[in-house]
Amino acid sequence: MNYYIDLFSPETAKAFSNSNQDISGFRISRKTYVENQKISPGDRFICYCTRIQRLIGVLEVASNPFIDKKPIFTQEDDPFILRFKVKVIVWLPLIKSVPIHNDFIWNNLTFTKELSKDSNKWTYMVFSSPRLWPKDDCVYIEKVLIEQNNKQVDYPFTEADEKKLKPSKIKISSKKEVSISIPEDDEEKAIEASDAIESETRESIKVQAQIASIGEKLGFKIWLPRNDRNKVLEVWNPSKGTLLDDLPLVFDDTTLRTIQNIDVLWIKRRSIVRAFEVENTTSIYSGILRMADLLSLQPMLDIKIHIVAPQERRDSVFKQITRPVFAVMEKGPLSELCSYISFDSISELSKEKRLEHMTDTIVDEYAEFTEE
Repeated sequence: MNYYIDLFSPETAKAFSNSNQDISGFRISRKTYVENQKISPGDRFICYCTRIQRLIGVLEVASNPFIDKKPIFTQEDDPFILRFKVKVIVWLPLIKSVPIHNDFIWNNLTFTKELSKDSNKWTYMVFSSPRLWPKDDCVYIEKVLIEQNNKQVDYPFTEADEKKLKPSKIKISSKKEVSISIPEDDEEKAIEASDAIESETRESIKVQAQIASIGEKLGFKIWLPRNDRNKVLEVWNPSKGTLLDDLPLVFDDTTLRTIQNIDVLWIKRRSIVRAFEVENTTSIYSGILRMADLLSLQPMLDIKIHIVAPQERRDSVFKQITRPVFAVMEKGPLSELCSYISFDSISELSKEKRLEHMTDTIVDEYAEFTEE
């Protein structure tokens, strides 16, 4: 029996609570991972609530994976269509769910016990689901959650939790609402204040080079903005013909200027397959805006788009993606189109020894969408 993390937003946790509690779903982009891990009946999901960082339950897998598009977790356009039948071992109301920062949790998990509680270094463990988790940690968590189910102790929400539990909503059609966020001015100032640090610039260039190298190994041609090329080529040594001098694309001048400034493009023949913006020393908003511009200019393009940033900026990425201006795009809300990938995940993927024999869907195993 293996244990896997199963991520819920507060909204999907409430939806599960109000359902028959016999189905758990994931995004279709996780299909390859699920198949490779051979998740099957008897395995268990440790359920974790994002934003408020709480452990909320344990589910036993009761079927093999299947596809079902019937809305369960959202009212319509449910993205969690890769599903398992499950049996509840324990399921807690949010007010009784256990904060991961509680001492008896934090000090007993292998990936947190050596860290201070203000550290974000552990959050790579909850950047996507399902993800294999250490069995000893999960056995302990399961024991704690079963005990909590018996005791039913309340863990009151902090003021910060209350804000995270009440995301703003904006209606983008007569039927559909999506979650949005409006970042505080102080947050934007803090982001800008961290700009232009030389060591961070070097790290961004390194990550840009890693993304280019990964794309090359997967068989793509690579585009880099002309202003970045010399710096990236100090780190990455491409094979002849891999780095494009000109884009083989037929678009109007405005679209081309937008595309040419995106940090890394993976191109197959005359199509952009994936686009990456690497955000570290620059405002996160600028890279996201470029992605939104591209989709607005060419809404019929079928491109996977990713924001790549350090783990400590993950929450800022999601707050920017869910701004109101990005919720009303013709192609759909940006939060459903653009994913986040951490620097650590790019580094991990770059070390994969079998990349030449894989497809670009491997990237989806490391990509995370906002769960709002």
